[in-house]
Amino acid sequence: MSTSAPRFARPTRSASGTETVIDRLVESNRAYAAGFVDPGMDARPVLRVAVVACMDARIDLHAALGLELGDCHTVRNAGGVVTDDTIRSLTISQRALGTRSVILIHHTGCGLQSLTEEFRHELEMEVGQRPAWAVEAFRDVDQDVRQSMQRVRTSPFLPHTDDVRGFVFDVSTGLLREIAPRS
Repeated sequence: MSTSAPRFARPTRSASGTETVIDRLVESNRAYAAGFVDPGMDARPVLRVAVVACMDARIDLHAALGLELGDCHTVRNAGGVVTDDTIRSLTISQRALGTRSVILIHHTGCGLQSLTEEFRHELEMEVGQRPAWAVEAFRDVDQDVRQSMQRVRTSPFLPHTDDVRGFVFDVSTGLLREIAPRS
C-alpha cells in the first residue's frame, strides 16, 4: 500500500473560514496517515550518514542522493552552513545514534549569497531586539563549503570526522560538485 499522499489533498477551512497552506498540509497528512504502515525502523540511520544541506525548496535530497526512508539523518538550515545548532545535531547523531559520515551540501544560487550581516541590524531596528544568531551570509559558495567542512572536522564534540565531504549542488543540472578541503 502506498504511503504517499495526493499532491493537493482537499483542504479544510481554518476557524476564520479561510483556507491556509497549513490546512492543506494537515489534510494531506490525514490522507497519508490513512494508508500509513509503521516501517518498524530504528532511529539509527541505516547508512550511518548525516546530511547537512540548505533548506532551499528546490533540493530534493533523498531523490538527489538516491536515499530511502531511514537511510540518513538530515539537518537543513539556511545555506546549509555549520552553526552551533548543526554541531549539536551532528553530535547527537554520532554519539547517540551511530552515524560516522557527514556530507555537506550547499548549492548554486543560494539566497545567503545576497544577504549580509546588515540583515541582523535591520531586524533589530524593526523589532527592537538584535538576533542572537549570525546570518552566516557568504559570497563564495566553495569557500563556505570549505569553512563548514573545517567546522565539522575541528569540533571537539564530534568523534567521527575522518569521513566529512562537501559538495555544491547545481540547481540547474541536479549534479553535485565536490569541493576539496583546505590544504
